[in-house]
Amino acid sequence: MAKGYWVAHVDVDDMETYKNYVAANAAPFAEYGAKFLVRGGEQQVREGHARARTVVLEFESYEKAIECYESIGYQAAKDIRDPVSTGDLVIVEGYTG
Repeated sequence: MAKGYWVAHVDVDDMETYKNYVAANAAPFAEYGAKFLVRGGEQQVREGHARARTVVLEFESYEKAIECYESIGYQAAKDIRDPVSTGDLVIVEGYTG
């Protein structure tokens, strides 16, 4: 079974409020087995455009990644994030080749 990944690029307008989102997403991420691979570290844009912050989460399956995003717990966290950030998020199935 292929793993699932969230790949997010985010610009944060209010880091203090964003910290509340980080606290609120901890429970659904734990429930669905999310593992941070990248969490806003240093980055260099070499081609195209990117937002200030990049986050990559790994899940045991593509289905779990979708279930987490659609969960009541994550949607409540997202409601905290949305007013203070702009972002792009893709849920992608891992390569099993």
